[in-house]
Amino acid sequence: MTRVWAAAFCAAVATAGIAAQQPSFRLETRLVVLHATVRNSRGIEVTDLDQNAFALYENGRRQSITMFRKDDIPVSIGLLLDNSRSMRSLRSRVETAALDFVRASNPLDEMFVLNFADRSRIDVEMTRDVSALEHGIARVDAIGGTALRDAVTRAEAYLQDHALHDRHVLLLVTDGRDNASTVTVRQIEQLSRQSETAVYAVGLFGSADSSEAKAGRHELKTLTERTGGAAYYPADVDQIEGIVADIARQIRNQYTIAYTPTNQALDGTYRTIRLEAHGREALTVRTRPGYDAAPKNATAR
Repeated sequence: MTRVWAAAFCAAVATAGIAAQQPSFRLETRLVVLHATVRNSRGIEVTDLDQNAFALYENGRRQSITMFRKDDIPVSIGLLLDNSRSMRSLRSRVETAALDFVRASNPLDEMFVLNFADRSRIDVEMTRDVSALEHGIARVDAIGGTALRDAVTRAEAYLQDHALHDRHVLLLVTDGRDNASTVTVRQIEQLSRQSETAVYAVGLFGSADSSEAKAGRHELKTLTERTGGAAYYPADVDQIEGIVADIARQIRNQYTIAYTPTNQALDGTYRTIRLEAHGREALTVRTRPGYDAAPKNATAR
Protein backbone atom coordinates (compact mmCIF):
# COMPACT_ATOMS: atom_id res chain seq x y z
CA MET A 1 0.00 0.00 0.00
CA THR A 2 1.27 3.51 -0.83
CA ARG A 3 2.16 5.29 2.40
CA VAL A 4 0.35 8.55 3.00
CA TRP A 5 2.26 10.81 5.35
CA ALA A 6 0.56 13.36 7.56
CA ALA A 7 2.00 16.34 5.72
CA ALA A 8 0.92 15.03 2.32
CA PHE A 9 -2.59 14.32 3.59
CA CYS A 10 -2.94 17.84 4.98
CA ALA A 11 -1.88 19.22 1.60
CA ALA A 12 -4.49 17.10 -0.15
CA VAL A 13 -7.42 18.18 1.99
CA ALA A 14 -6.61 21.89 2.24
CA THR A 15 -7.76 24.51 -0.22
CA ALA A 16 -7.02 23.95 -3.88
CA GLY A 17 -4.07 26.34 -3.93
CA ILE A 18 -2.47 24.76 -0.90
CA ALA A 19 -3.27 21.28 -2.20
CA ALA A 20 -1.16 21.93 -5.26
CA GLN A 21 1.92 22.73 -3.21
CA GLN A 22 4.47 20.11 -2.30
CA PRO A 23 5.07 19.71 1.47
CA SER A 24 8.56 20.62 2.63
CA PHE A 25 8.62 18.27 5.61
CA ARG A 26 7.38 14.86 6.73
CA LEU A 27 6.19 13.53 10.03
CA GLU A 28 7.23 9.99 10.79
CA THR A 29 3.69 8.87 11.54
CA ARG A 30 1.88 6.56 9.17
CA LEU A 31 -1.74 7.38 8.33
CA VAL A 32 -4.31 5.21 6.63
CA VAL A 33 -6.72 7.25 4.54
CA LEU A 34 -10.22 6.09 3.60
CA HIS A 35 -12.77 7.54 1.20
CA ALA A 36 -16.26 6.39 2.13
CA THR A 37 -19.71 6.47 0.55
CA VAL A 38 -22.63 6.17 2.98
CA ARG A 39 -26.14 5.17 1.91
CA ASN A 40 -29.40 4.60 3.75
CA SER A 41 -31.71 1.60 3.35
CA ARG A 42 -33.27 3.19 0.24
CA GLY A 43 -29.89 3.49 -1.46
CA ILE A 44 -29.78 7.28 -1.09
CA GLU A 45 -26.42 8.84 -0.29
CA VAL A 46 -26.10 10.35 3.17
CA THR A 47 -23.71 13.29 3.12
CA ASP A 48 -24.43 15.22 6.33
CA LEU A 49 -22.89 13.00 9.02
CA ASP A 50 -20.27 14.27 11.44
CA GLN A 51 -17.23 12.44 12.77
CA ASN A 52 -19.05 11.12 15.82
CA ALA A 53 -21.34 9.07 13.57
CA PHE A 54 -18.45 6.82 12.52
CA ALA A 55 -16.73 3.91 14.25
CA LEU A 56 -13.52 2.50 12.76
CA TYR A 57 -11.80 -0.84 13.35
CA GLU A 58 -8.54 -2.37 12.09
CA ASN A 59 -8.28 -6.14 12.56
CA GLY A 60 -11.24 -5.83 14.90
CA ARG A 61 -9.56 -3.26 17.15
CA ARG A 62 -11.15 0.17 17.54
CA GLN A 63 -9.10 3.00 16.05
CA SER A 64 -9.25 6.72 16.73
CA ILE A 65 -10.18 8.90 13.77
CA THR A 66 -7.51 11.58 13.50
CA MET A 67 -8.73 13.44 10.40
CA PHE A 68 -12.25 13.85 9.07
CA ARG A 69 -13.43 15.78 6.01
CA LYS A 70 -16.59 15.88 3.90
CA ASP A 71 -15.36 18.39 1.34
CA ASP A 72 -15.26 18.01 -2.43
CA ILE A 73 -11.53 17.19 -2.54
CA PRO A 74 -9.81 17.30 -5.97
CA VAL A 75 -8.90 13.91 -7.42
CA SER A 76 -6.45 12.51 -9.98
CA ILE A 77 -8.48 10.28 -12.31
CA GLY A 78 -7.72 7.83 -15.08
CA LEU A 79 -10.38 7.10 -17.72
CA LEU A 80 -9.79 3.59 -19.09
CA LEU A 81 -11.90 3.00 -22.20
CA ASP A 82 -12.15 -0.34 -23.96
CA ASN A 83 -11.25 0.17 -27.63
CA SER A 84 -11.39 -3.48 -28.67
CA ARG A 85 -13.16 -4.63 -31.84
CA SER A 86 -16.36 -5.61 -30.02
CA MET A 87 -16.78 -2.05 -28.73
CA ARG A 88 -17.15 -0.51 -32.18
CA SER A 89 -20.95 -0.18 -32.02
CA LEU A 90 -20.86 1.07 -28.41
CA ARG A 91 -18.02 3.58 -28.54
CA SER A 92 -20.10 6.65 -29.37
CA ARG A 93 -22.32 6.16 -26.30
CA VAL A 94 -19.31 5.39 -24.13
CA GLU A 95 -17.54 8.54 -25.33
CA THR A 96 -20.63 10.65 -24.60
CA ALA A 97 -20.85 9.18 -21.10
CA ALA A 98 -17.12 9.73 -20.50
CA LEU A 99 -17.42 13.38 -21.48
CA ASP A 100 -20.43 13.77 -19.19
CA PHE A 101 -18.28 12.33 -16.40
CA VAL A 102 -15.53 14.87 -17.11
CA ARG A 103 -17.98 17.76 -17.01
CA ALA A 104 -19.66 16.51 -13.80
CA SER A 105 -16.37 16.22 -11.94
CA ASN A 106 -14.69 18.81 -9.74
CA PRO A 107 -13.15 21.50 -12.00
CA LEU A 108 -9.90 21.05 -10.08
CA ASP A 109 -9.73 17.33 -10.84
CA GLU A 110 -7.03 16.22 -13.25
CA MET A 111 -7.53 13.32 -15.65
CA PHE A 112 -5.81 11.22 -18.25
CA VAL A 113 -7.30 8.97 -20.94
CA LEU A 114 -6.05 5.45 -21.57
CA ASN A 115 -7.62 3.57 -24.49
CA PHE A 116 -6.97 -0.15 -24.54
CA ALA A 117 -7.49 -3.17 -26.75
CA ASP A 118 -4.85 -5.91 -26.83
CA ARG A 119 -2.46 -3.07 -25.99
CA SER A 120 -3.04 0.10 -24.00
CA ARG A 121 -2.18 3.63 -25.04
CA ILE A 122 -2.34 6.86 -23.09
CA ASP A 123 -4.01 9.21 -25.56
CA VAL A 124 -4.27 12.19 -23.20
CA GLU A 125 -1.62 12.90 -20.60
CA MET A 126 -2.73 14.15 -17.19
CA THR A 127 -4.60 17.42 -17.67
CA ARG A 128 -7.46 19.66 -16.55
CA ASP A 129 -8.04 20.78 -20.16
CA VAL A 130 -11.55 19.59 -21.13
CA SER A 131 -10.94 20.11 -24.86
CA ALA A 132 -7.85 17.86 -24.71
CA LEU A 133 -9.90 15.19 -22.95
CA GLU A 134 -12.65 15.47 -25.56
CA HIS A 135 -10.14 14.91 -28.34
CA GLY A 136 -8.53 11.91 -26.63
CA ILE A 137 -11.80 10.23 -25.73
CA ALA A 138 -13.11 10.29 -29.31
CA ARG A 139 -11.75 7.23 -31.17
CA VAL A 140 -12.97 5.38 -34.26
CA ASP A 141 -10.35 2.65 -34.68
CA ALA A 142 -11.77 -0.01 -32.34
CA ILE A 143 -9.73 -3.12 -33.07
CA GLY A 144 -8.08 -6.07 -31.34
CA GLY A 145 -8.65 -7.99 -28.12
CA THR A 146 -9.14 -6.94 -24.47
CA ALA A 147 -6.07 -6.62 -22.24
CA LEU A 148 -7.97 -5.23 -19.28
CA ARG A 149 -5.61 -6.17 -16.44
CA ASP A 150 -2.63 -4.80 -18.34
CA ALA A 151 -4.50 -1.50 -18.78
CA VAL A 152 -5.29 -1.21 -15.07
CA THR A 153 -1.70 -1.96 -14.12
CA ARG A 154 -0.34 0.64 -16.53
CA ALA A 155 -2.86 3.24 -15.36
CA GLU A 156 -1.94 2.64 -11.73
CA ALA A 157 1.75 3.11 -12.51
CA TYR A 158 0.96 6.30 -14.44
CA LEU A 159 -0.97 7.70 -11.47
CA GLN A 160 1.93 6.98 -9.12
CA ASP A 161 4.33 8.81 -11.43
CA HIS A 162 2.24 11.78 -12.56
CA ALA A 163 -0.68 12.49 -10.21
CA LEU A 164 -0.70 15.85 -8.46
CA HIS A 165 -3.41 14.95 -5.95
CA ASP A 166 -3.07 12.31 -3.26
CA ARG A 167 -6.52 10.89 -3.97
CA HIS A 168 -6.62 8.55 -6.99
CA VAL A 169 -9.52 7.02 -8.97
CA LEU A 170 -9.74 4.84 -12.07
CA LEU A 171 -12.96 4.62 -14.12
CA LEU A 172 -13.00 1.61 -16.43
CA VAL A 173 -15.55 0.91 -19.18
CA THR A 174 -15.50 -2.42 -21.03
CA ASP A 175 -17.80 -4.85 -22.82
CA GLY A 176 -15.86 -8.08 -22.37
CA ARG A 177 -13.67 -10.25 -20.23
CA ASP A 178 -9.90 -10.07 -20.43
CA ASN A 179 -8.48 -12.20 -23.23
CA ALA A 180 -5.08 -10.63 -23.91
CA SER A 181 -3.33 -9.53 -20.69
CA THR A 182 0.08 -10.65 -19.51
CA VAL A 183 -0.75 -9.50 -15.95
CA THR A 184 -2.40 -12.36 -14.05
CA VAL A 185 -5.51 -12.29 -11.85
CA ARG A 186 -3.32 -12.98 -8.82
CA GLN A 187 -1.08 -10.03 -9.65
CA ILE A 188 -4.03 -7.67 -10.04
CA GLU A 189 -5.47 -8.85 -6.73
CA GLN A 190 -2.14 -8.12 -5.05
CA LEU A 191 -2.01 -4.68 -6.66
CA SER A 192 -5.48 -3.85 -5.30
CA ARG A 193 -4.36 -4.81 -1.77
CA GLN A 194 -1.37 -2.48 -1.89
CA SER A 195 -2.84 0.48 -3.78
CA GLU A 196 -4.98 3.32 -2.45
CA THR A 197 -6.57 3.89 -5.87
CA ALA A 198 -10.34 3.38 -5.96
CA VAL A 199 -11.41 1.50 -9.11
CA TYR A 200 -14.90 1.91 -10.58
CA ALA A 201 -15.96 -0.25 -13.51
CA VAL A 202 -18.88 -0.38 -15.94
CA GLY A 203 -19.39 -3.74 -17.65
CA LEU A 204 -21.49 -3.62 -20.83
CA PHE A 205 -22.13 -7.36 -20.90
CA GLY A 206 -25.77 -7.44 -22.01
CA SER A 207 -27.52 -10.58 -20.81
CA ALA A 208 -26.62 -11.41 -17.22
CA ASP A 209 -27.25 -15.11 -17.83
CA SER A 210 -24.57 -15.76 -20.43
CA SER A 211 -21.32 -17.43 -19.41
CA GLU A 212 -19.35 -14.50 -20.83
CA ALA A 213 -21.36 -12.01 -18.77
CA LYS A 214 -20.87 -14.04 -15.60
CA ALA A 215 -17.14 -14.28 -16.21
CA GLY A 216 -16.94 -10.57 -16.97
CA ARG A 217 -18.84 -9.67 -13.79
CA HIS A 218 -16.53 -11.82 -11.71
CA GLU A 219 -13.49 -10.17 -13.25
CA LEU A 220 -14.72 -6.64 -12.58
CA LYS A 221 -15.64 -7.60 -9.02
CA THR A 222 -12.06 -8.82 -8.54
CA LEU A 223 -10.74 -5.52 -9.89
CA THR A 224 -12.93 -3.27 -7.74
CA GLU A 225 -14.03 -4.89 -4.48
CA ARG A 226 -10.79 -4.41 -2.51
CA THR A 227 -10.33 -0.80 -3.59
CA GLY A 228 -13.47 0.83 -2.18
CA GLY A 229 -14.82 1.33 -5.69
CA ALA A 230 -17.71 -0.53 -7.30
CA ALA A 231 -18.71 -2.34 -10.49
CA TYR A 232 -21.93 -1.67 -12.43
CA TYR A 233 -23.60 -3.80 -15.09
CA PRO A 234 -26.22 -1.88 -17.07
CA ALA A 235 -28.71 -4.03 -18.93
CA ASP A 236 -28.63 -1.55 -21.80
CA VAL A 237 -25.97 0.87 -23.05
CA ASP A 238 -28.56 3.66 -22.73
CA GLN A 239 -28.08 3.46 -18.95
CA ILE A 240 -24.37 4.19 -18.99
CA GLU A 241 -24.66 7.97 -18.86
CA GLY A 242 -26.73 7.82 -15.67
CA ILE A 243 -24.28 5.39 -14.11
CA VAL A 244 -21.15 7.43 -14.76
CA ALA A 245 -22.96 10.57 -13.56
CA ASP A 246 -23.73 8.71 -10.33
CA ILE A 247 -20.06 7.69 -9.98
CA ALA A 248 -18.97 11.32 -10.45
CA ARG A 249 -21.44 12.39 -7.77
CA GLN A 250 -20.19 9.69 -5.39
CA ILE A 251 -16.59 10.79 -5.80
CA ARG A 252 -17.50 14.39 -5.03
CA ASN A 253 -19.61 13.51 -1.97
CA GLN A 254 -17.45 11.00 -0.14
CA TYR A 255 -16.18 11.34 3.40
CA THR A 256 -12.40 11.40 3.81
CA ILE A 257 -11.38 9.70 7.03
CA ALA A 258 -7.85 9.05 8.28
CA TYR A 259 -6.48 7.23 11.28
CA THR A 260 -3.09 6.43 12.75
CA PRO A 261 -3.03 2.64 13.25
CA THR A 262 -2.23 1.53 16.75
CA ASN A 263 -0.04 -1.09 15.06
CA GLN A 264 2.52 0.94 13.11
CA ALA A 265 4.63 -2.07 12.08
CA LEU A 266 5.28 -2.48 8.35
CA ASP A 267 5.29 -6.25 8.58
CA GLY A 268 3.66 -7.07 5.24
CA THR A 269 0.47 -8.44 6.81
CA TYR A 270 -2.99 -7.69 5.46
CA ARG A 271 -5.00 -5.51 7.86
CA THR A 272 -8.78 -5.62 7.63
CA ILE A 273 -10.74 -2.38 7.95
CA ARG A 274 -14.34 -2.01 9.09
CA LEU A 275 -15.96 1.41 8.99
CA GLU A 276 -19.43 1.78 10.48
CA ALA A 277 -21.82 4.73 10.33
CA HIS A 278 -24.68 5.24 12.76
CA GLY A 279 -27.66 7.55 12.34
CA ARG A 280 -31.40 7.74 12.78
CA GLU A 281 -31.79 4.90 10.27
CA ALA A 282 -29.75 1.92 9.13
CA LEU A 283 -26.71 2.99 7.12
CA THR A 284 -24.24 1.10 4.96
CA VAL A 285 -20.68 2.22 4.25
CA ARG A 286 -18.54 1.41 1.24
CA THR A 287 -14.80 1.91 1.54
CA ARG A 288 -11.76 -0.25 1.01
CA PRO A 289 -11.87 -3.30 3.28
CA GLY A 290 -8.18 -3.44 4.15
CA TYR A 291 -4.59 -2.90 3.09
CA ASP A 292 -1.18 -4.53 3.04
CA ALA A 293 1.07 -3.10 5.74
CA ALA A 294 4.08 -3.33 3.46
CA PRO A 295 7.06 -0.95 3.28
CA LYS A 296 6.80 1.93 0.84
CA ASN A 297 7.61 0.93 -2.77
CA ALA A 298 7.34 -2.77 -1.90
CA THR A 299 6.68 -4.84 -5.00
CA ALA A 300 3.72 -7.21 -5.34
CA ARG A 301 4.58 -10.80 -4.61
